[in-house]
Amino acid sequence: MKGILRYLKDYKKESILAPLFKMLEATFELLIPIVMANVIDVGIAGRDISYVVKMCLVMILLGIIGLVCSITAQYFSAKAATGFGTALRNDLFRHITSLSYTEIDSIGTSTLLTRMTSDTNQVQTGVNMVLRLFLRSPFIVFGAMIMSFTIDVKSAMTFVVTIPALSIVVFGVMALSIPLFKKVQNRLDRVTLLTREGLEGARVIRAFNRQDKEFEEFDKSTDDLMKFQLLAGRISAFMNPVTYVIINLSTAAIIWIAAGQTDAGIITQGKVVALVNYMSQILVELIKLANLIVTITKAVACAKRINAVMDQQPSITDGSGKAAGSPANAVKVSFRDANLRYAGAGADSLSDITFDVAPGETVGIIGGTGSGKSSLVNMIPRFYDASQGSVCIDGVDVKDYTLDELRHKVGVVPQKAVLFAGTIADNIRWGKQDATEAEIDEALEIAQAKEF
Repeated sequence: MKGILRYLKDYKKESILAPLFKMLEATFELLIPIVMANVIDVGIAGRDISYVVKMCLVMILLGIIGLVCSITAQYFSAKAATGFGTALRNDLFRHITSLSYTEIDSIGTSTLLTRMTSDTNQVQTGVNMVLRLFLRSPFIVFGAMIMSFTIDVKSAMTFVVTIPALSIVVFGVMALSIPLFKKVQNRLDRVTLLTREGLEGARVIRAFNRQDKEFEEFDKSTDDLMKFQLLAGRISAFMNPVTYVIINLSTAAIIWIAAGQTDAGIITQGKVVALVNYMSQILVELIKLANLIVTITKAVACAKRINAVMDQQPSITDGSGKAAGSPANAVKVSFRDANLRYAGAGADSLSDITFDVAPGETVGIIGGTGSGKSSLVNMIPRFYDASQGSVCIDGVDVKDYTLDELRHKVGVVPQKAVLFAGTIADNIRWGKQDATEAEIDEALEIAQAKEF
């Protein structure tokens, strides 16, 4: 999580003000049980209606101030979280586009999509919730315990036992949930992959009449995702009933102890009500904290997945740029004992490839499916690097060119055409941003695409 928290650096002010205003709201909330105790002990016991009205107005004022603080905190936390998510998403996309084919193949397109969308949104939600509640809830829990000691030490000892017990439950569930939520996201990757394959390969699936087989595989994948989601959900759901049981037992203990103290004349009835209110506040905040822990657990699991992508360094980087002085009479393309082995493969896909292509020559590479024709071509613009040997253009090793310089020298027509968002003219202008209508028409004529 630390690695991606740097995206909050532009929102330091919001990241400080959001929890600060939440703490102010919590402070006003902690004062209300004391005011209520005075209403009972002074106003109602003394039948002083004016005092009761005055204290009720004080409570309304505290509520209004707390509401203003809460709305302000929500604004700052939302601004910080949204800005954080935007910066993270942009940087992650920029980093993914810098990766070579090797890294993209090893990570997988489907998991990159999930990490760009679902994982990033989950981390953004986690940041928002942390800024709003991470300090507020513990502040109220421990603040309520301290306030209870100012009322009655004997009754307040119940809080000393309750809070550690609840902490064990909350953090125990968190420790069990984090690995499970990571597995959930991995299963979601698989579902995304199958969905993407099903949509992109719909024609092939229908042509080979494999709809039932694809449905079966998709159902199996979603069932697997559901199984882990249910397991993680059951463990997370275990938190609420256990916290309720502990809090209710603690409330009963407070009433039992405080009743004896009241009979002995040590504390008043209003203070008993204040103690119960403080215990209720702890219950509400621990429920919020429990839900927050679940959100943080998901966010941490997703953050680790995002960090794994960010830590992946591209294996193909700019060369020295010393290619400017290439000899004028050099062959255009030259392979010298070039081998290619894909990451994780047990053997070379290409081995001992040696040939020259002179200026003006046209060379056709013929071979069966999977024989390495595309792999060989992909080595020229450095989509993949030769694992041994060398590939040269104009007499210079392609690894000595900067990537921009190399790819300005090489034109590639992919096997599968991809249209990007925008008009057809926008897509044609990818090769030349300032192309005129006449140049676009000429490109369409050359590609034999103008008729359709």
